[in-house]
Amino acid sequence: MLQAVRNAFKLPDLRRKLLTTFLILVVYRLAAHVPVTGVNAEGLRQLFQTNQLLGLLDMFSGGAMSNFSIMAMGVYPYITASIIMQLLIPIVPRLEAIQKEGEAGRNRINQYQNWLTIPLAALQAYGQATILTRSQTSGTPVLSTFGFTQYPLETLTTIIALTAGTMFAIWLGELITEQGIGNGVSIIIFGGIVARIPQSVGNLLANNVLSFVVFLLVTVVTVAVIVVVQEGQRRIPVQYGKRVRVMRGNRLMMVGGQSTHIPLRVNSAGMIPLIFAQSIMIFPGTIASYFVYSANATIGSVATWIASMFSPQSNLYWIMYFFLVLGFTYFYTSVVFQQQNLPESLQKQGGFVPGIRPGKPTETYLNGVLNRITLVGAIFLGLVAVLPWLTRDLTETTTMLITSTGMLIVVGVVLDTMKQLEAQLMMRHYEGFIK
Repeated sequence: MLQAVRNAFKLPDLRRKLLTTFLILVVYRLAAHVPVTGVNAEGLRQLFQTNQLLGLLDMFSGGAMSNFSIMAMGVYPYITASIIMQLLIPIVPRLEAIQKEGEAGRNRINQYQNWLTIPLAALQAYGQATILTRSQTSGTPVLSTFGFTQYPLETLTTIIALTAGTMFAIWLGELITEQGIGNGVSIIIFGGIVARIPQSVGNLLANNVLSFVVFLLVTVVTVAVIVVVQEGQRRIPVQYGKRVRVMRGNRLMMVGGQSTHIPLRVNSAGMIPLIFAQSIMIFPGTIASYFVYSANATIGSVATWIASMFSPQSNLYWIMYFFLVLGFTYFYTSVVFQQQNLPESLQKQGGFVPGIRPGKPTETYLNGVLNRITLVGAIFLGLVAVLPWLTRDLTETTTMLITSTGMLIVVGVVLDTMKQLEAQLMMRHYEGFIK
């Protein structure tokens, strides 16, 4: 491993990519500490101790949301825009046709995705600032200079600053993709999550050493299982028939006939089902929290009951969370698989699965295999999602070094980056990282 690292830094172009990636991450972390004006820092800290939705957004911003800096939203609007585009492509025929145009089509889809990010970022900036304005600690709003009626210029400045911070983070991610190593947006999220580990370790050590040891062991085991499942795949054999090709001089030549395989991943959905499920589970409790202290006793009691049911302290919360993850795993995997359109591609290229007729029978067979292996991936994601609940009784705390979604992101980014480094080293006949 150490020898592979030394080999990587011996290569000038690979060393330049690694240093560029590191410097861009440093710039992002510095920008994450530039605050938005008018924020009550102590009130913001108290708010984050009670609001789950802000905690979820804080993870994707790498801790910038807890400081309410210009990077407070991170790349979350971009992730939302990418999910929306993935769901719209199979529904809108025009978008589906553009995607099939090759590299030019993918560039246009990415351009639409970037355009969609801007209004989503502005809306999210307004929503987050409104939540902070209406949230009070000790009678003082967390954000006191926001609202178009009283502070139009300050409000517009805050929205523009937060939106610009998101687009700046996306630009940094694209720079990493082009000039650095790995997927830029994923690296940005990865850097934010990892940057919070020292603080989490310090909190656990200060509170309970036994909790730290238990969670460290749980984290190591979980990471090992994530690696196994993330790399797990079912290889479907594919055979290409031989074709007669006319060469120069009217000569005939047999081409084709090679064998290959289609790798169907056990976890094709990644961490997207966790994000979907967690967002839905947080939403009812967040809305109900605004009506807990309503003047109407009935509304207040119903809101209190909903808030308690959708609280991480409730067992029902984790049970519903588990089944939502299962459902969203199947849903998102199905959407992604339909976009690939493998049966039609195989038929056009003259490929077929041995023993299965091309066309509809191949589609039925692939869907059946995908559903069976997705069950393993869905159960795995569900168990990772409820891991804090399963370990809560052992440690008497719900704080983890990294959240379940965070662990999936970190492991996935590390694996992807290691594979790219491995490919770069192997091209130059160096021994790689992976033995």
